[in-house]
Amino acid sequence: MRILPLLAVLLSAASLRAESLLPPNARVAVIGDSITEQKIYSKYIETYLLACTGRSDIKVFQFGWSGERAGGFAARLENDLAIFNPNVATTCYGMNDGSYKAYEAAIGAEYEKNMRAVIAGLQKVGVKVMAVGSPGGVDPDFFKRPTVEGGVYNQNLAQLRDIAKKLAAENKQPFANVHDTMMDALAKSKAALGKDYGPFGGDGFHPASAGQLLMAQAFLKALGFDGEIATITVDMKGQGSASSGHVVKASQGGSVTLESTKWPFVFDADPKSAGSNRSILPFTTFNQDLNRFTLVVKNLGSAKAKVTWGAQGKEFSREQLETGVNLAAEFTKTPFDGAFANLSNAIALKESFETTLIKSLVTHMRVIAAEAAEEPKVAAALVKLKKKLGDEHARMDANVRKQVVPVTHTIQVEEIR
Repeated sequence: MRILPLLAVLLSAASLRAESLLPPNARVAVIGDSITEQKIYSKYIETYLLACTGRSDIKVFQFGWSGERAGGFAARLENDLAIFNPNVATTCYGMNDGSYKAYEAAIGAEYEKNMRAVIAGLQKVGVKVMAVGSPGGVDPDFFKRPTVEGGVYNQNLAQLRDIAKKLAAENKQPFANVHDTMMDALAKSKAALGKDYGPFGGDGFHPASAGQLLMAQAFLKALGFDGEIATITVDMKGQGSASSGHVVKASQGGSVTLESTKWPFVFDADPKSAGSNRSILPFTTFNQDLNRFTLVVKNLGSAKAKVTWGAQGKEFSREQLETGVNLAAEFTKTPFDGAFANLSNAIALKESFETTLIKSLVTHMRVIAAEAAEEPKVAAALVKLKKKLGDEHARMDANVRKQVVPVTHTIQVEEIR
């Protein structure tokens, strides 16, 4: 067999294997401590799963709880997850489990014990795929604790990372290396933007949007997404074409109009502020790994061309366009911006309700479970309450899905003589 066909087969098989990590009718629980309860990386994950994959069979529910350690979630796992019945989960514990001091063997032993309980509990309630996440990291320029310096605490968190990786391997589950994804980008961004740039937040460990994007990146990669969102071909002498998820509605010369049901991931505007997820992009591989919306131009008769996509235009060389340009990485304004914002806002409202639902109501049902078992009226009231809560959540989820609409957009390529 020739090398190129063999490579194509292998790449195709790898893609199929990766996508299969999320089963049909995937129900994804995003689980963790206060960093998860910030509802930023969870929002990025949910937006990506609904908008960028082209799949309509995925549902997401975030279960973040401030101050929580792995053992705390293990105790509430069976009760709280019952409202959602996930078959996929992401876990992110360790920041609090490290106890904000230098690493000791007892810290690692306790974390491992509790994470084993979490994994066993998830398996018990029917979770088939779990991205076992490491803790993230802290920014020594912002992390100020009297008990430990930032650099020393990162060494602690790295030990917990290794434990999480070991447990993922033992259970044949994907490992999300949140720690290294964040720390690698932190070093590069600090070198370029200075120590005042704070992607890990004002306290050095509750990440701003820039750091939260890194967390989402780690989990999405662990779940196997290959990042191939679109390949659109413009033929200056013929008809345009597009990959699955994109329908060519019109094509003439250097112009192609498409209807897209797979969106690129869209970023905030500010390229310098840690409060903007765009600011971290030069220091990580999010676009290369997860967000390839590629334009290929054939039969270009000039050395350069201007590409107009929506309201923005940029110039590229013939070599760039023949190889393929990632529009999602190159354009700061896209035709998807409005739809993406609408979806993101709807998800934020739903995830905010989820925090209230779990922390104020569902978790307390454990307390009255014994009484409900003995009192038919209490049991009936509990069933009724659960149904009402479930119905309200379903209404909010339906509103989220209404925002996932086909986007019509035009790419225009003009030769520059």
